[in-house]
Amino acid sequence: MKITRILSAAILGSALLALPVLAAEPIVGNWKTASGETAVIATCGGNFCITVKTGKHAGKKIGTLSGAGESYTGEVTDPDNDKTYSGSAAVAGNQLKLKGCVLKVLCKSQTWSRL
Repeated sequence: MKITRILSAAILGSALLALPVLAAEPIVGNWKTASGETAVIATCGGNFCITVKTGKHAGKKIGTLSGAGESYTGEVTDPDNDKTYSGSAAVAGNQLKLKGCVLKVLCKSQTWSRL
């Protein structure tokens, strides 16, 4: 009986060690925007959604990005005029550089800080 318990514990421990470690993407979290508001980036349907959490646009979804690691692409919306642009984001430590472009030539970028 004792040997069976030890063997079962060893098998269970080996199985748990074989599971992949799922780390959160670097883009996921709360960010302070260039205007001082808070935005949250969270997983949504296989992508990453950007939602404003504070200020006059609280609750408004302003972007959808896909990617992994440090580089993401998708669409971002200016909450002041509701115009949507081709977007990209790059994460470097606690900084997020978000860029929106029209026709890939007229671009604006902002740098956000992780909260």
